[in-house]
Amino acid sequence: MPQIDIPSQFDVLVVGAGAAGLYTALCLPESLRVGLITKETVALSASDWAQGGIAAAVAPEDSPSLHIEDTIRAGALLCDRSAVEFLAQQAPSCIQSLVNLGVAFDRHGKALALTLEAAHSRNRVLHAADTTGREVTTTLTAQVLRRKNIQVIQQALALSLWIEPETGHCLEKFRDARGLATATLTAEAAASRQLLSDASAIVRTGSTFRCQGISLFYQGEITWVRAGAVVLATGGGGQVFAQTTNPAVSTGDGVAIAYRAGAILRDLEFVQFHPTALTKPGADRFLISEAVRGEGAHLVDDEGRRFAFDYHPAGELAPRDIVSRAIFSHLQRTALDPATAHVWLDMRPIPVDKIRHRFPNIIKVCQHWGIDVFNEPIPVAPAAHYWMGGIATDLMNRTNIPGLYAVGETASTGVHGANRLASNSLLECIVFGAQMANIELTDVGLASETPALALREFSADGSEWQTQQAQLEALREKLPRLVWQSAGICREQSSLEMAIATIESWQQDFAALPLSQFLLSLRPKEPANFNLPDVERQLRLWAETRNLLDVADLILKSAAFRTESRGGHYRLDYPQTDSDWQAHTLVQTNDWWKSPVVNN
Repeated sequence: MPQIDIPSQFDVLVVGAGAAGLYTALCLPESLRVGLITKETVALSASDWAQGGIAAAVAPEDSPSLHIEDTIRAGALLCDRSAVEFLAQQAPSCIQSLVNLGVAFDRHGKALALTLEAAHSRNRVLHAADTTGREVTTTLTAQVLRRKNIQVIQQALALSLWIEPETGHCLEKFRDARGLATATLTAEAAASRQLLSDASAIVRTGSTFRCQGISLFYQGEITWVRAGAVVLATGGGGQVFAQTTNPAVSTGDGVAIAYRAGAILRDLEFVQFHPTALTKPGADRFLISEAVRGEGAHLVDDEGRRFAFDYHPAGELAPRDIVSRAIFSHLQRTALDPATAHVWLDMRPIPVDKIRHRFPNIIKVCQHWGIDVFNEPIPVAPAAHYWMGGIATDLMNRTNIPGLYAVGETASTGVHGANRLASNSLLECIVFGAQMANIELTDVGLASETPALALREFSADGSEWQTQQAQLEALREKLPRLVWQSAGICREQSSLEMAIATIESWQQDFAALPLSQFLLSLRPKEPANFNLPDVERQLRLWAETRNLLDVADLILKSAAFRTESRGGHYRLDYPQTDSDWQAHTLVQTNDWWKSPVVNN
């Protein structure tokens, strides 16, 4: 990418250029100077890979109230009802906003075409063939690039949040306010949501504890960029698992960065494993959309039997976690090597013309891997797909850290509970991104008020540098395998504890690297450059490995903390759902606690 000059200050910095980041940037007031940062190029995100569609109650026979109940039921009674009500009620107007922007959803005549997906009681999923996410992000990207107030900074890596120097003195005050924050995380009504703002206000009083920018690695240098607000919209963390439908950029950056800055995180153990990812040697774990089963495809074993009905009356259309465990359990009983085995998704019950119209991209990808969907079934198995947990936010996307916001999969708004309802993910990005139109900025002050420190330079000889990179690459390769084995579809205490000990050991090894010691010692406003070969790729490897180590540690410890099975979290040693655990898992600065019981 051509190098650009990055201003030292923006009104708002948005980190991430998927649907959440793009729509947030568009919804921010045009009077604000917005920086949109992406570590790749715009629209290379998990949103771009979303096939199924976006849910909204727009049909005459549907209603937001039905959408609300379906969402809460799928979420295993751990959804925040007020957040779900807000999502479902805002959905129709947000769909109209996308149509007005130029998103070309499929239609039946003049009416929007709607399909059925698992756990929905009505046909309410809008789509653009089987590349809905791409249609949405492509349209939003075109709109963003037209906006004069938005500066897109591509192939730039956000390393950390810039928190005021007094932050450390405020952490105890913040913990004292945690009772208020916890109350809001079990909100039953908008009034209790206000408590998060009250908790933040307590921290704000008498201190300068706030987020006021980020450290950014761009074109071989680290700079500090100031902002009145930072919005994290970096997506999920699927790359922490060896098997995932997420793109390579999904390394949990926003969650890890926010956690290290003192943000409250919520429900990190809840990971949705998509039941049907293409499983063939040498092929990427390409997601075969749930809409395929919604249109009539059958899930069968080697004998051609629809085994999913052995595990749930809805068969292939049961909630995703149930279908994933059905496949897992069936393979454990029937396959010689369950780790590499698969079942089959048979599209042949769907009329040929409908397959061609609805799933052209699936046809194309399967053909690339030598699979003719019209004449043979597709080999599939579960893979990590969506992270229900994230940075705890209120309905205005505010976190417990003043000046820090989160939108999309990075956030935990309360709408997904323990298991996301199909096609609510893109909807969440749009509904909550639209809330950023109401942002209230405090006076940022001038960047010159904080003088820049002297430039620091990192260098290493060839052999030392190669050794460090080999260590990083080894960690990056081993970590997802460990997390998949210990915190995948089925979990238990002994394997979780062993994995936690291993991760903590790896974190110590990582911190001991000379590059880590240099980077972790940088102070706010202290720039740095690097006299090293291939530094862009290697610094990204370092940053993503750091984030994945933290994300792995957080998921494993959250999974060990929750001693029950619910939604996307299944414990072999605690297979039942426990009413005492109808509560959120919360973590801040390595301190885990449980919220009061959530009532839906």
